Amino acid sequence: MKLIYLLLGILILASCGVSDTNTNTNNTSESKIAKSSPKNKSVKFLWRDMKFDSTLNDTFNSIFINKDYLDIMTEPEKAALGYVATFIGNECWWDDKANDDRSNLDCKIITALGLGYQCSEKHLGFLRKWFTRDKQIMSELESSNCPTIPFTATSQTTFEEINLTTKNDTIIVAYKASGVNVREQATWEWSESDYFLVAAGGLSLIKKDESKVKHGTFGMTEGK
Repeated sequence: MKLIYLLLGILILASCGVSDTNTNTNNTSESKIAKSSPKNKSVKFLWRDMKFDSTLNDTFNSIFINKDYLDIMTEPEKAALGYVATFIGNECWWDDKANDDRSNLDCKIITALGLGYQCSEKHLGFLRKWFTRDKQIMSELESSNCPTIPFTATSQTTFEEINLTTKNDTIIVAYKASGVNVREQATWEWSESDYFLVAAGGLSLIKKDESKVKHGTFGMTEGK
């Protein structure tokens, strides 16, 4: 049901032309950083919670980002998170009206990481610099493969949570995500852990642990 409430919130926000890209964290313990050493640490980077929108005078489910950790994260961690966030929705919306070339899409995680607009040269150039030795990822980072999907799209995905763990020279981005297709009234959700090796000043994706995708349906006219 959480996806249904999220979908309804998205539709209401879209009808009013409102997008919240604030990356402030809440005051829960989930936003705290746990460290054992500089090279061994774990942090909750993203979660979802209800947030009040003063424009609409209502409360909606929204993404929250650990803003405190943004100030101290390493460049390899930024690259690992940036790569994962490139291909999953994170409350993306146009900066003013959409350009003809779709070059002004503001995505919450990409913006928070300081990488500019989704699929911009600043965004993709940064990732290519770090993944230059990973041929598979370099192929994925071609501009033609980069998605520019706003949160009002008929079919879209979004993060539910992201946890970041660093163990020596390995960075693990573990996340839960969900998707919705309004036209087909379909939902799906899954979890995944991506393992990145930091070596010789670059990153490479060495393993993916993916759960089975759980599919569901919903009715826009429930109760009739």
